[in-house]
Amino acid sequence: MTAIDAPPLVVTADEDLIATLLPLTAAADVTPVVVRDPIDALSGWARAPVALVGPDLAPDLVRVAPGTRSHAYLVTQHRAPDELFRTALALGVEQVVELPGSAGWLVELLADLTEHQTTRGEVIGVVGGSGGAGATTLACALGQWAARSGDAVVIDCDPQGPGLDRMLGMERTEGFRWDALCQTTGRLSARSLREALPRRDQLGVLSWYVGGRPQTLQAFAVREALSAARRGHRTVLVDLPRTPDRLIDEVAARCDRLVVVTMASVVGVAASARIRARFADHPEVDVVVRGEELAASDVARAVRAPVVAQMRDQRGVHEAIDLGLGPLRAARGPLARAAEAVLARSSRSAS
Repeated sequence: MTAIDAPPLVVTADEDLIATLLPLTAAADVTPVVVRDPIDALSGWARAPVALVGPDLAPDLVRVAPGTRSHAYLVTQHRAPDELFRTALALGVEQVVELPGSAGWLVELLADLTEHQTTRGEVIGVVGGSGGAGATTLACALGQWAARSGDAVVIDCDPQGPGLDRMLGMERTEGFRWDALCQTTGRLSARSLREALPRRDQLGVLSWYVGGRPQTLQAFAVREALSAARRGHRTVLVDLPRTPDRLIDEVAARCDRLVVVTMASVVGVAASARIRARFADHPEVDVVVRGEELAASDVARAVRAPVVAQMRDQRGVHEAIDLGLGPLRAARGPLARAAEAVLARSSRSAS
């Protein structure tokens, strides 16, 4: 991921206003450039995605005539007098924003206007072609491998599964789970999500409370979590259940790529072909084959998707999970090579 190309611009010498605005920009996951002189504002005036001007410098800024631009706002901490509206009209800003009443609106505006400038992380959905194919194990292994080179998160979209935090040895780590996120409303910032989730080094996990009541995903929470995860991580892995569901199909459609994990058997490949047909409209679907009983070319032809990795079973996977190490215990072995191949394909596609 890369930083925002041009940060928001704050034009004010009012330290109280600056102290009010900085937490709001932080909530939107942006770091503004603060200038305390109208002349200094000219260089960044046209490039900034958003310009916030304080009442103290607005009249001086009018005199230097920076030019009319979209998404410029005059921000005040007090009830705006009529004179301030006349200044806003002369400056050509879109509107006068009064704080703290419009604080939530301003955070959403900043997030919306700057998000499209951020290089977004890749979202990879992993689904089993048949029961017991090992999709959850591969999703966790992909997360562990991706976290070696950047921030990664694994998202559990299967309430009936084993729990990805348990698979990764983070079930006792403090942090938000789906249960808490489904109780929230409003925009979820990338930084908030990244800091709230259970983490180990550069790997975060969004799963379900161990031993909690069976839950269902809430559409608004899933959309916000995926959006925030994409903005805040280099790689996002989504463990998708096989059960047909409109929300799961929407999640799959939001993924940049889908990886179908299939057993190297006639039954496994037949089931995987049906899963592939379910996501027939998705432009990027790959296959990982577990086992060597069938040739990769035959599997690819039957499933109608390229095979990016074929692997033998990994020894010691269950023991590694029981020890809280996650499935990818070492940087070598069939599982590590498969994870590397899947993510290497992502890198080639991005380039």
